[in-house]
Amino acid sequence: MPNEKIYIHEFIDIIGHNRSKYMHHMTANWSPIAREERNQLCYGVWGVVGTTRGWPEVVNLWEEDGWQGQARSFRHEFNHPGLQNRTLHEWWSVAADLRRHGDDRLLVPAPWTRTIEELCADGVRGECYAHELVKTHPGMSSRYISLVRDLAIPTYEKYGWELAGAFETAMVNDSECVVIWAIPTWEQWAEFEAAQRLDDAIRGWRVAIRDVAVDWHRFLLVDSPLSPLRTGRQPSREDRQPLSEIP
Repeated sequence: MPNEKIYIHEFIDIIGHNRSKYMHHMTANWSPIAREERNQLCYGVWGVVGTTRGWPEVVNLWEEDGWQGQARSFRHEFNHPGLQNRTLHEWWSVAADLRRHGDDRLLVPAPWTRTIEELCADGVRGECYAHELVKTHPGMSSRYISLVRDLAIPTYEKYGWELAGAFETAMVNDSECVVIWAIPTWEQWAEFEAAQRLDDAIRGWRVAIRDVAVDWHRFLLVDSPLSPLRTGRQPSREDRQPLSEIP
């Protein structure tokens, strides 16, 4: 059955030494409320490996029940004088001391990309994850995703990498993609990176996308403790701890 969900992707800039507190506040303190009020599922909350991108930073990914589900979620949040419903306002008042900025986008999944429930049921896990942010020529994002399916998946799988998600960014000029890979071990990440200019299949993949992709950046992520791909389930209210107890 094709994936007809819509995803909210967030880059979050963390204040100081608050990343672990923010990730707990996001998963345990917000995700159960979002699930109850909006039918929104947590796909992942990750810490960015700062050596490969900005730091300290978090990536959040949320799964909405299609475009109409996203519309209902927007109505629930924004049809208030302060542009926040009560529970979001309460959560945000704490989060404001942990983060300073967020940069979001809406993503449309490839029809063959698994939902978070399917990924958890299939036991997809990673000691780390590779997040590829790809800029394509206008109108070429769907072509890039097709090349991921046909060429990248068999190439990356030789190194043990498993596709976790392939998405096109909505509300732009069909010119951006996000691709996420689950990597079983750090050593398998290193092996793949070391082979970039040696493996004929990898070189062939990079040649194949040269006329499609303007540029791309692959950086690394690590699951937060309550991220569904780590635990195999959605965060719950029972997971909550005082933020003062989070190291």
